[in-house]
Amino acid sequence: KESVRCTSCSSFNMSSDDSNRRLVECGRVCLVNFGPMGGKLVVIVNVIDGKRVLVDGPSTVNGIPRQAMPLARLSLTTIKIDIEPGARLSTLVKAYNAADVQKQWAESSWAKSMARKGAKAKLADFDRFKLMVARKTRARVVNTHLKKLVKK
Repeated sequence: KESVRCTSCSSFNMSSDDSNRRLVECGRVCLVNFGPMGGKLVVIVNVIDGKRVLVDGPSTVNGIPRQAMPLARLSLTTIKIDIEPGARLSTLVKAYNAADVQKQWAESSWAKSMARKGAKAKLADFDRFKLMVARKTRARVVNTHLKKLVKK
């Protein structure tokens, strides 16, 4: 294993078995944790220092313009696109679409769990009541069958 230091981007070139490591590097797709852009994906374009990075939406895809953002506001994903440090918007959009980032994100368990939580949060009072009744009914059926199996 040989790692080569990228001087302008503060990252390492990874070998094939390290592909799932979440390093702060150019091209890493991140999720914004909170704030007005919370829940949206951004791409690290360059590393400013140990606590801040330059990110871009890209703005033509999800409306987030290029800006500096603290790492505390970002969650790194396993998705990475191939771009050079400080890549232009057009280059970033091409790489973003070529890597099919939106599809990769939609297929991830992280995105699916966020969608489930969002759907559950949008339930009205009566919908929550129906969900509770359905859960109780299912538990009752499961417990009666389980007790029958234990008796045998």
